[in-house]
Amino acid sequence: MFVYKIKSISIKKIWPIGAFFIIIFILWNTNILFQEIKHQERMKMEMWAMAQKEFVENESPTNLAFKVLQQTGVNPMYQVDNNGKIIDFKNHNGDVKYDSTELYKELEKIKKENNPITIQYRDPSTGKLLVDQKLYYGDSNLLKQLTYYPIALLLIIILFGLLIFFIFKTNKISEQNKLWASMAKETAHQIGTPLSSIIGWITLIKEGHLPKVSFEEMENDVDRLKIITDRFSKIGSDPILEFDDLIPTITKTTEYLKKRTSSLIHFELRLSNKPIIIPHNKQLISWTLENLIKNGIDAMKGKGKIIIDLEEKENLISILINDSGQGINYMDLKKIFNPGFTSKKRGWGMGLSLAKRIIEDYHGGKIYVKKTSESEGTIFAIDLIRSS
Repeated sequence: MFVYKIKSISIKKIWPIGAFFIIIFILWNTNILFQEIKHQERMKMEMWAMAQKEFVENESPTNLAFKVLQQTGVNPMYQVDNNGKIIDFKNHNGDVKYDSTELYKELEKIKKENNPITIQYRDPSTGKLLVDQKLYYGDSNLLKQLTYYPIALLLIIILFGLLIFFIFKTNKISEQNKLWASMAKETAHQIGTPLSSIIGWITLIKEGHLPKVSFEEMENDVDRLKIITDRFSKIGSDPILEFDDLIPTITKTTEYLKKRTSSLIHFELRLSNKPIIIPHNKQLISWTLENLIKNGIDAMKGKGKIIIDLEEKENLISILINDSGQGINYMDLKKIFNPGFTSKKRGWGMGLSLAKRIIEDYHGGKIYVKKTSESEGTIFAIDLIRSS
């Protein structure tokens, strides 16, 4: 018989990939914006250099050239002759002189930010180079701030991620505490019934009133304890799923509950006549069905009908558990699978939580409320993968 294990994809493994692509997208867009602003600043500086050249060439430059020269913008600008001497500068922070060491230090920094723009003028008649200058300009404060934007954004994302992780971790610890408390109660509840029966048998043995027929019932109670132990041991590890017929798993579980339920509760099985071979763990699927059917019986308050239907889809098998109870409150629908949640006066709130873990984590399937209403009861659906 072929045996395999389902490995569920964890959200913890997916979200870092999503975060990585979001960061790449933000950095890519920031870089595009950075390059666009840098290009626009370059065009403004080239226009200013052209206006400066026109001012040198013509004795009567146009009004446009004057306006351009007056609008120096926000970029630090340094006009340097062919000997490297600063002949003019604009938008420099602080009050400095032309020949100050500080000014030339600032010029060296500016040279690393952008390529210079050449301003040359030759004598039209002789071709002699009369003006040979270079315009060095630095990035604007906006552009400089934009370079730090991705770093600031990354820090915010990291801090936000750490905050979410802390909240998630705190909630998980709280959920685990609830889970362990509920598990302990559920274990005691599960073991209680067969254990009480065994104690009763022991009392009868001591009194010498044990009928011979009772040995079979005693064996059934011991077997029940073994099943319960096996179920809880599988919850703590990765259970092995085997390709086997699903029909006997459903019928045996239903028959077991039918014997222990009021005669006013009617069971109807609408199953396939042919074997339904799917990978599943019999014990855990049986446990899930027990929990859902018991919930349905409780909802019907001692009288009603349980219908178990089977639907075959392309690569899925759907088990539908329909009860004629009072339905589930709309406000409770999102909470019914949470550990510890219960609407019953007596209950531990573990049944549906365990069912969800068994179906979704161990079998890679899905469990959900397909339909619920006060007049028609509730339909729980279990979707199981037909093959891996």
